[in-house]
Amino acid sequence: MSDLEFMRRALSLAAAGVGQTGDNPSVGCVIVRDGAVIAEARTGDGGRPHAEERAVALADVRGATAYVTLEPCAKRTNGTASCADRLIEAGVARVVIAASDPHPFASGVGVERLRAAGVSVETGLLASEARQLNADFHRRWTQS
Repeated sequence: MSDLEFMRRALSLAAAGVGQTGDNPSVGCVIVRDGAVIAEARTGDGGRPHAEERAVALADVRGATAYVTLEPCAKRTNGTASCADRLIEAGVARVVIAASDPHPFASGVGVERLRAAGVSVETGLLASEARQLNADFHRRWTQS
């Protein structure tokens, strides 16, 4: 499978949670090693736990690639580790992100944190589809 196919799977996971995550966006996360999915999750009902948090708990993801439909958060309102930090601590080698996160707790900081830790980051794969999936969330945080 290709990056495109893995991101489509992540978008499919996220789509299943739309309307069930409260004020949070529905995010999909697929973690792949050697061309095989080793973990996958979506944002939990009510908006917690986040998709990345759920996925990294399912397998040893060291050295793997994570496909995430929205930039991992860099700060949490509940004081627990951010998704960017969880991915770093879990040892993922690469993160492919569909859409940037307009929320002030992410908004480029998640990507910066991952890169500063030596994680390879690529952004923009199927970004339009990812933004459309959580259109209300994106609209809420991009309006002045």
